[in-house]
Amino acid sequence: MLFLYNLILLLASQVVKLLALFSPKMKLFVDGRKEVFSILKSKINTTDKTIWFHAASLGEYEQGLPVIEKIKIQYPNHKIVVTFFSPSGYEVRKNNTVADATVYLPLDTKSNAQKFIKAINPELVFFIKYEYWPNYLNELKKLEIKTYLISGIFRENQAFFKWYGGFYRNALKTFDYFFVQNESSKNLIQSIGFNNVKISGDTRFDRVVSILERDNSLDFIEQFKDNKTTIVIGSSWPKDENLLVNFINNASDEIKFIIAPHNIKADQISNLKSQITKSSVLFSEKSNVDLSNFNVFIIDTIGILTKIYSYADIAYVGGGFGNPGVHNILEPATFGVPIIIGPNYSHFAEATALVHQEGCISISNQNEMNNAFNLLINNEDERNEKGHICATFVQMNKGATDVILNHII
Repeated sequence: MLFLYNLILLLASQVVKLLALFSPKMKLFVDGRKEVFSILKSKINTTDKTIWFHAASLGEYEQGLPVIEKIKIQYPNHKIVVTFFSPSGYEVRKNNTVADATVYLPLDTKSNAQKFIKAINPELVFFIKYEYWPNYLNELKKLEIKTYLISGIFRENQAFFKWYGGFYRNALKTFDYFFVQNESSKNLIQSIGFNNVKISGDTRFDRVVSILERDNSLDFIEQFKDNKTTIVIGSSWPKDENLLVNFINNASDEIKFIIAPHNIKADQISNLKSQITKSSVLFSEKSNVDLSNFNVFIIDTIGILTKIYSYADIAYVGGGFGNPGVHNILEPATFGVPIIIGPNYSHFAEATALVHQEGCISISNQNEMNNAFNLLINNEDERNEKGHICATFVQMNKGATDVILNHII
């Protein structure tokens, strides 16, 4: 089976190179991997002690960040290596300050695994949430390097739990310990013979709780808000925006809207702005204008949405009309903001829990969206109650990082 896996991977690598000729994202995927070993050579010496964290993309990196930061404190003489599989993670966080070296993970060939692990010579390795690369894991096991899965999630439909999943179950044997998010994940992995598992919870809660300790002020958002009720729309997609634009155009001028789309390509931003009949301004246009004169502020940049949520009276988090579903709702929740989302959220435990606890409202159509917004706009008690539910939920679920660190240390 490993031979077949390696053959498929070889073929896939050639297909990706072909796709890179036509796709900017695939070009980043291919070209970025050409620089991996030169970057490592410039940042990691053969005598360095290192700890390696692997994240599939940006969400997993943010999930693992509390652990990375505490490991850095506990092991001050070690260098931290962070790898990404996806360009959408690497390109955003390649210049992070927590890691000593941040690179793409070379494709999972046996030779790449041997060369990469030799280059960084890690003492500890952490895979965040998922991604199980057999050649890397086999090499780590062969070298007896401690390897952990943190904030792991397992579901019944994964190959590990199918009759044909022997190859994938073997990959799990390479881990020294599994730190999983919930009881069902623990039960599933125990059902196939793994007892080296502990429920730690989700480290994302620790990540968002730490946000409260930093300075989240943005003078230009304060100017725009102008002490008016403000709805922050985060990570929206066109399917969200089709409904949102209709509500915005018919809303009272006393309501302010901040929109931070998931995709900030110029043509999509231009199309969004053209649909809005209210006075609107882009982040890129904010210089030399009085932002308080506008009703809609479109954020055509990245990296500031989390701080913007601190100014929200109500939040709409996008993605819930697509697949796999809604984006991160924990950031507005930690600020005690009531949240509205689309109908596709069942793959996300935190969204499911907050809908059940009524801190978050799920909507499926224009009428439901209008009703949800109007309820929260017009009823301050309802708004405060739902916001309190969200903030309490985050605080009650923090602590996963300490569970992991206490076990390892």
